[in-house]
Amino acid sequence: MSVKKGSPIVDLYAWQLSREIHKGNISAYEVMEAFLDRIDEVNPKVNAIVALRERDELLKEAKAKDGSLSKASGGGWMHGFPQAIKDLEDTKGIKSTNGYLGDAERIPDNDSLLVSNIKKAGAIIIGKTNSPEWGFGSQTYNEVYGATGNPYNPELTAGGSSGGAACAAALNMQAVVDGSDFMGSLRNPAGYCNIFGFRPSWGRVPSLSPDLFYQNCGVKGPMGRTVPDLALLLSTLSGYNPKIPASLEDDVNLKSLTPDNVCEKLQGDVRGLKIAWMGDLDGYLPMEEGVLKVCEEALKKLSKDAGVVVEHVKPFFNPAEFWEKVWLPIRHFAAAALKPLYDDPNKRKLLKPEAVFEYESSLKYSASDLYKAGVLRSELYAATMKIFENYDFIASPTAQVFPFNKTTHWPKEIAGKKMDAYFRWMEVVSHWTMTGCPVAAVPAGFSEDNRPMGLQIAGKPRSDFKLLQFVYGYEKVHEEIINRRSTF
Repeated sequence: MSVKKGSPIVDLYAWQLSREIHKGNISAYEVMEAFLDRIDEVNPKVNAIVALRERDELLKEAKAKDGSLSKASGGGWMHGFPQAIKDLEDTKGIKSTNGYLGDAERIPDNDSLLVSNIKKAGAIIIGKTNSPEWGFGSQTYNEVYGATGNPYNPELTAGGSSGGAACAAALNMQAVVDGSDFMGSLRNPAGYCNIFGFRPSWGRVPSLSPDLFYQNCGVKGPMGRTVPDLALLLSTLSGYNPKIPASLEDDVNLKSLTPDNVCEKLQGDVRGLKIAWMGDLDGYLPMEEGVLKVCEEALKKLSKDAGVVVEHVKPFFNPAEFWEKVWLPIRHFAAAALKPLYDDPNKRKLLKPEAVFEYESSLKYSASDLYKAGVLRSELYAATMKIFENYDFIASPTAQVFPFNKTTHWPKEIAGKKMDAYFRWMEVVSHWTMTGCPVAAVPAGFSEDNRPMGLQIAGKPRSDFKLLQFVYGYEKVHEEIINRRSTF
């Protein structure tokens, strides 16, 4: 594909953009101008990109990228890409606030490993994408930057915690974006913004942290408007790192991907593959009216047009016991990292109520509780592996409600059932976090009033590439939904 005169650069997929830059059809300078113009046009309506650097400075870096590409034999596949990074990642010389007022002016001296890998691929870091404070919550708002709106209706939420990133990709302010996921933060915003998200297998994307052993639920990964872009960014972010004990050996399929071959390599025959549809866990999970219908219609089309077998399965674990004895202890345990902020009265008063709730809840669990949680979690994993003996994938919605007003911190009630915690409305994503399986979020469709919803599709452990091939097949079947872009 070549770029025709007058065609918008920002409409290109990331794999297409890379090819055009490397062929010399467009310059990094032109790319930077185009994306900054697009950000100026739509970002004020949604507040997805924050801490944006000065235009003149960025254009100067883009011009330098053009010079280095012409003098060398190549460059990374993201050479010249203007890239905003989720605000939970440290970016050298750029504000990295974690959405926390106490860090509102914090500027790191070093990049995180994820940012370093993106820079090595050739990208220019232009700023950050908005996130809720410390990533707590699937609604992107904070006291530093405010709330992020939805690309289909700026008055609604874009989800979270990677809501700024998902919205930026959906509105073509970014070709491809990074995010992170503990409780659906790559899945929920992808579903709410009608794009693709990918939660990799544990260890696929290495990440440095103070605790390299126990904190194994949060992962980092890509989001974008098409599956080939997910695959390319996942390849960039992934790979074995000896500093990180759980990091996986390189996946040769992922590492062989280039913008020139990615579409061909993702081609696969999906006919006859089987999906176990979990739905609302046989009535256990309250769902807003229409959520299940949208998801089931998407699966019916996949079955009809691609020959995929979809069968409803009943819960193969006790969801109530899982929530109380596995999810809550392990989730709150992760919040123990907030102790230095909580113990300082001046810093504690800057924490949002959800963060305080997370830390205070962590205090009520014993070592025995955590051990029991690990045992039950192991039982969930074993039960999931039994399902995979008969099915290739497991599917469920990416959320229990459609996007809601961005001034609402979290839904207090779903279908008449009260939510007893700020994250209870995202219970549908919690099970797959605990298995360590790769999970793709794909567009499912829209409610009658044009609110997006997604499907999460879990694959077998370490089957990231096979899952990417499957969702690429899904993408081809659902082009009408996927191409339903925002027009504001």
